[in-house]
Amino acid sequence: MDLSLNEQQELLKRTVADFMVHECPKTVLLELDRHETGAPPELWNRIAALGWVGMLIPQQYGGGGNSLTDTAVVYEELGKGPLPGPYFSSGVLGALTVLEAGSEEQKRQILPNVARGSQILSVAAQEPARKWGPGMVQLTATPQNGTLTLNGTKLFIHDAVAATHLVVAVRTQASQNPAQGISLVVVDKSLPGVSARTLPGFLGWVCEVKFENVRVPASAVLGQAGNGWPAFARAMEKAIPILCSYQVGGCEAVFDMSVEYSRTRIQFAQPIGRFQRVQDHIIHLTNHMDAARWTTYEALWKLDSDRPAASSVHLAKAVSSEGYYQACNYAHEVHAGIGISREYGLTLHTKMSRTLYQCLGDPLYHKRRMADALDL
Repeated sequence: MDLSLNEQQELLKRTVADFMVHECPKTVLLELDRHETGAPPELWNRIAALGWVGMLIPQQYGGGGNSLTDTAVVYEELGKGPLPGPYFSSGVLGALTVLEAGSEEQKRQILPNVARGSQILSVAAQEPARKWGPGMVQLTATPQNGTLTLNGTKLFIHDAVAATHLVVAVRTQASQNPAQGISLVVVDKSLPGVSARTLPGFLGWVCEVKFENVRVPASAVLGQAGNGWPAFARAMEKAIPILCSYQVGGCEAVFDMSVEYSRTRIQFAQPIGRFQRVQDHIIHLTNHMDAARWTTYEALWKLDSDRPAASSVHLAKAVSSEGYYQACNYAHEVHAGIGISREYGLTLHTKMSRTLYQCLGDPLYHKRRMADALDL
């Protein structure tokens, strides 16, 4: 098992790092933090033109046809910002969901627009007061005269305000098995009855979406009706390590900030990095960062080499979400008061680590799924 990057991936890594330094310095990131979508059109179009939004989309559909590891290299550098915006929601999770669930005609209709950035997807699966999993999908879609009528609410939906289209998990058939009877429906967000708002609080760009008698054609169902969850599960298995790589980048950034601060902050006539307690915090941070990195790249390696990867994917998500969360906690211990200053930049990562903690399932959910994958 070789988890090192090849020459092309190293070049890609440097290219994205240079872009972040010159196009997205801390002053820009602070502005994006207060932007409604986190991605102004100019920046979104610039990144889409570089091909980073369509990396996982096959070339026959207008994308780059890159591997998961190639894509993870890009998202790791974006995570060092952290750069907000619907890049993962649309270019990774949304695109993979269409690839796994859609018909050939639907792929040719949707994916080229996603790769160009002219169509932005957000996957709306989670619902109020229900834990992650197929059982959470209760939003109804009533068939009538060749159309479906959607009624219900989706909650904690990432980047829904930024999206032009929503991929909505709906219950179209009753079944004792919660994974059966779920369909994935592409909904134009401009349709009457669709409303999205960003939820208030410390989390960023997480939304509530309501559907009130929203009518869509039956052709909006991706692939076969009632068989949406297995396709979505396949998409998640590939998308999760990309999300983890973004969290790894965040861990690396707060590690660099903490080490630099420990070397330059003088207290009692010496750098605070010489104090054992400060060293302890940085060591704990390092352990979380390295655990997140290597579990993530092991999952990517297994997926790109067509090996069974379910347990590794669940492990990577559990470790990376907890790792990014705790890395920020230890970074704040190192920085003390200055760390809570918004202008310093550490709180951008603190906010993002909390925002992504439960995205596509929290660590506890993935630990349970890992146990299932290992037949424990």
